[in-house]
Amino acid sequence: MASKKEMEVVKGVDLKRYMGRWYEIASFPSRFQPKNGVNTRATYTLNEDGTVHVLNETWTDGKRGYIEGTVYKADPTSDEAKLKVKFYVPPFLPIIPVVGDYWILILDDNYSYALIGQPSRNYLWILCRETHLDDEIYNQLVEKAKEEGYDVSKLHKTLQRDPPPEGEDGPKDTKGIWWIKSILGRQ
Repeated sequence: MASKKEMEVVKGVDLKRYMGRWYEIASFPSRFQPKNGVNTRATYTLNEDGTVHVLNETWTDGKRGYIEGTVYKADPTSDEAKLKVKFYVPPFLPIIPVVGDYWILILDDNYSYALIGQPSRNYLWILCRETHLDDEIYNQLVEKAKEEGYDVSKLHKTLQRDPPPEGEDGPKDTKGIWWIKSILGRQ
C-alpha cells in the first residue's frame, strides 16, 4: 500500500478568534464518544499560559456527559495548526492522561466552520459555530477530507437540536457511564 502524503494544515491560526463554542456537525465514530450522543459541542477558552481549556459536551438519553482537557501547540515555534489535545480519563476520576492530535485542515476566513483531523486519519470532525452547516460547504469539507486520504464513508452526522441546551441544564451523567460503555464497546 502506498504511503499517504502528509496532510496540509492551516497556518497562522489566531487562537483568540478560534475560542468559543463549536458544534459538531459530523464526525467519525470513536470509542471516546457515545454513539447516540446529540447536541455535541466543544467550548474553547484561552488560558493565561497560551494553552486552551476545552470542554467537550454531549447529551445521551437526556443526560449531559462531558470531559475537560487542554489544547496546546505541538511545536510552539511553528505557525502550522498542528495542535495536541490532552484529556484525563476516566472523566469521573481523571488520572490517566490521553493525548491526541488536533490538526486544523480547513478554517474559513470568518472562523465559522472547520475541518479537524489527525495524521492517522482515524478521527475526523466537521465543526461549525452554528448548529447547522450549509450543505454546499459541508460537501466541500467532505471532499477535502477525501482528498487528504480519509474514508469519508465513516462520517456520521451529529444530531443538533435547535436551540441546544445551554450551560449545564438537564440531568448529568455524574458517573461517566457513557465513557465506560464506550470503552467496552456497548454504547
